[in-house]
Amino acid sequence: MKIRAGRYSAYIRPFSYIIDLIIINALSIFIVGFHQSQILYAIFISISWFIIAVYFGFYEVYRYTRVITILNNTLKQTVLFGIVCLALELYFSEYVYQQKIVLYVLVATSLVLLFKLFIYYFLRRFRVLYGGNSRTVVLLGNDNNIEPLKHFFTDNPDYGYKLIKVFDVKDDKKVSIKECLSFVADKKIDEIYCAMADLSDSLLVDIIDFADNNLKTVKFIPDGKQVLSSTIKFEFYDYIPIISLRNILQEESFNKVIKRVFDLVFSSIIIISILSWLVPIMAIIIKLDSNGPLFFIQKRNGLNFKDFNCYKFRSMKLNDTADMELTFKNDTRITKIGKFIRKTSIDELPQFFNVFFGEMSVVGPRPHMVSVTTIYAAKVDKFMVRHFVKPGITGLAQTKGFRGEVETDEDIINRVKYDIFYIENWSLLLDVKIIIVTIYNTLRGDDKAY
Repeated sequence: MKIRAGRYSAYIRPFSYIIDLIIINALSIFIVGFHQSQILYAIFISISWFIIAVYFGFYEVYRYTRVITILNNTLKQTVLFGIVCLALELYFSEYVYQQKIVLYVLVATSLVLLFKLFIYYFLRRFRVLYGGNSRTVVLLGNDNNIEPLKHFFTDNPDYGYKLIKVFDVKDDKKVSIKECLSFVADKKIDEIYCAMADLSDSLLVDIIDFADNNLKTVKFIPDGKQVLSSTIKFEFYDYIPIISLRNILQEESFNKVIKRVFDLVFSSIIIISILSWLVPIMAIIIKLDSNGPLFFIQKRNGLNFKDFNCYKFRSMKLNDTADMELTFKNDTRITKIGKFIRKTSIDELPQFFNVFFGEMSVVGPRPHMVSVTTIYAAKVDKFMVRHFVKPGITGLAQTKGFRGEVETDEDIINRVKYDIFYIENWSLLLDVKIIIVTIYNTLRGDDKAY
């Protein structure tokens, strides 16, 4: 059975709009009940739903969109739509049944999410079985620059990209490009992917002009030497186009509020339920084990590279090198109780006070002591990017095995790589995932916790 590529693609999103409208309006009647001005109420919740959806990009789901992005946008949609529904209920009804409104919002958004995920996975399966909803593509460039994308297209048919041909530009680039563009026009290819490193500016302009004039999509593959971010932001200052190479999601007002509320709630729960009784117990145990204070307070670099006092339960004997030398395996400075609390990460719990005071976040790049930060900043490319956001008690790098002692340059390079990925792809759900993995790793035992 042969399905013409993209035959019904244009109808998928409008179909989703209609189904979502039916869900939120039908459930509003079924759960909340009829209103005196039911038609006006339906108009308000429908318009509100789509305004919020446009703001958060709720319907911006593409074949390459990750599931966690869909879940994150749904969470944002749920929170804001719930607030709007409560406000509308105050206006349209004499009495507000908060429990009904909360139930309605949760059920409605859950059904919308289930339908969205069904479409998402159905299309992936549909592309594999029937070849429908697909895009034909060609690659233009040398092997070393296009090889990863070539493998991606061939190994992931569920994304719906059909690689038709690869054009090498090792020899005469102009001839290769002419052959490529002729092939694209004759075979009605949908998308052209070009390796930027293999083409001059004038050749890139020629390809862009061809794509514009022939209604083709052209995309570019950067190489490792080009300073490009995964979240490039394109803006206009009046009519002047401006490209921002790094879009820090946590700097957006709504995200900043969500992140801070989460930190406050989470840290408050830990402080009240655990630290309230653990601190006096640890004070006795640590004092009996060795002389010195309960807390080890160390200067570390935080948001915007500002110093702050980072709190930990003291796990070492008093020494003059604590602020200069990183801890290493079988470190003789560590006390008996210190070995246990470091292995179980109990020593890190006082940092929830730092989170509560706004100096740290529950999740974020781990802060380093001041003495080594300068060394890493000079040694590791993009190390300072980590300081665009608040440091965290745990982070993505730590869940990937890059915590504790820095034994090789690869350790700190990979830590920075994961930290930058986290900064550019932050979401509340990603924070929750990192926390769950951290708890699992702690209970299982981490070889690098010493």
